[in-house]
Amino acid sequence: MRELFAGVGAAAVVILLYYQSNLIPLLILAGVLLLLFNFSGIKTMRLTAVGKRAHGKQISFNEIGGQETAKKELLEALDFVMKPHEVKHMGIRPLKGVMLVGPPGTGKTLLAKAAAGYTGSSFLSVAGSEFIEVYAGVGAQRVRQLFNQCRQKAKNEGRNSAILFIDEIDILGGQRGRHSSHLEYDQTLNQLLVEMDGLNGNDGLNILVIGATNRPEALDTALLRPGRFDRVVQVDLPDLEGREQILELHLHNKPVEDNISLEKIARETFGFSGAHLESLANEAAILAMREGRRRIGEKHLLEAIDKVIMGEKLERKPGKEEMWRIAVHETGHALVSEELKPGSVSQVTITPRGKALGYVRHQPERDYYIYTADHLEKQIAVLLGGTGSEKLVLGNRSTGSLNDFKQAVELAKKIIAAGLSSLGVVSIDDLPVGLLHRTIQQIIAVQEKRVADLLASRVDLIKEIARIIIEKEKISGDTLRRHIFSSTGQAC
Repeated sequence: MRELFAGVGAAAVVILLYYQSNLIPLLILAGVLLLLFNFSGIKTMRLTAVGKRAHGKQISFNEIGGQETAKKELLEALDFVMKPHEVKHMGIRPLKGVMLVGPPGTGKTLLAKAAAGYTGSSFLSVAGSEFIEVYAGVGAQRVRQLFNQCRQKAKNEGRNSAILFIDEIDILGGQRGRHSSHLEYDQTLNQLLVEMDGLNGNDGLNILVIGATNRPEALDTALLRPGRFDRVVQVDLPDLEGREQILELHLHNKPVEDNISLEKIARETFGFSGAHLESLANEAAILAMREGRRRIGEKHLLEAIDKVIMGEKLERKPGKEEMWRIAVHETGHALVSEELKPGSVSQVTITPRGKALGYVRHQPERDYYIYTADHLEKQIAVLLGGTGSEKLVLGNRSTGSLNDFKQAVELAKKIIAAGLSSLGVVSIDDLPVGLLHRTIQQIIAVQEKRVADLLASRVDLIKEIARIIIEKEKISGDTLRRHIFSSTGQAC
């Protein structure tokens, strides 16, 4: 269509030039028509894209691991869609909306798709950003058209229920009044509220709206009141058992060796989302294929953890002096960690990945969700172990500890904010800057002395382990503990 208009316009210009006509009115008219054409084209293009989003691969709740609580809550809401007669008999008001809240990659979209398959409902999926435009009124119009499309889709498919999934709904449903110079956001949200108020099922069609966001604090309060989004379902990062379930799901279609301990892999992936674990399984398969192996081994999965966390190995190699400093630094982290939390080190390496020239990977004995002052102080000590080892063996410190210091300061702030410091219960935001700074320094200074005392008698051990790390580039936690035991006669 654009090519046709361009051809006709070019021919008209040539003819008018031939007859020496004034082209200014024609150009003005063409400009106006072009703006109108683009404006209408944007709406058509976007709404067509909305309408064409289909189920894709059918997903069941059995294919989603690590979210048992979220599945339970969502399934209960879906029963209201599947059993309208029972709901009516009990005098229950059907839920109009369910809000899925959680970090990125935890499976919110998968839960919405599984919901559609579970209920046998028509399914329509959109992103919040598709509703916001620079032109006033366009977003509200799209909201109306979207609900009409949802009804029409269910009618065409012969279904009496539909699920509308709005991803990143915080863009569409953000708090009103934030954009004082542009009311398009507010008008769009107002229209969504009106549409959800009208979901009474009188037309024989039950529409359930499922929203997903990782920023619930940005949502307008009117959106979350009862009668609109009736339930807020937390879709959190999986725990140890959940991570093991997810790994099983993502490895079931891949050839793996029989002696793999998924519990060990799950233990070392604390803080991983479902998306991270899927990437881990995929990267492990790639590593096995690179080596020409027919099956994925445990070593491939362990190396894949490093790649997901830190990135691909880098080609650059520091000089001998820098390599020695890095090895000493990482050895310090590892020895302090083993002293304060025996058995916590999984691997020590000086292989550059991402922005890190070396690192220690830890394996927590269990997942922690709340922390004591002692636990946080130990974490600070481990972070300071690298610079303490450098100062003890090399006589000075380097910029390699910059990120360690940043993390140590954040942990010290957490101790103060939680009322676990000498200041007692305080509002960290209201503390004088000087007092906050001095308290942070005091907390860190205590741990610096702790680290210095701990490593003072282990200079020879640091040098021995650092030499092994330089020779092999990495050592396992078990190897580290054997050297500690042979050197001291007891666990570090």
